[in-house]
Amino acid sequence: QVQLVESGGGLVQPGGSLRLSCAASRKDFNIDDMGWFRQAPGKEREFVALLTSGETTNYADSVKGRFIISRDTAKNTVSLQMNSLKPEDTAVYYCRGRNSAYGEFWGQGTQVTVSS
Repeated sequence: QVQLVESGGGLVQPGGSLRLSCAASRKDFNIDDMGWFRQAPGKEREFVALLTSGETTNYADSVKGRFIISRDTAKNTVSLQMNSLKPEDTAVYYCRGRNSAYGEFWGQGTQVTVSS
């Protein structure tokens, strides 16, 4: 199968920016869509952004206009540029891949903390 590995999390002040990356362990593994989810302490995991193989994007209302998802299909990577970060963006961010053969598969997550 394939492993997803996230990177780029950290501590940032409100109004700052971070860029998350997610790489699949196999470049030749077909992934139909890749996206980002997040889970804050005491809350359920929630959708953040999605990019399909057809280059269609979808964003949660809470991040529209601030976050940008992009993908390198040849390298099987997906990134999330996060701008104008707010304390409520603090969460563990998870990368998710999906295809028709294996369904969903997830990375282990990377912590993003927005605090002054």
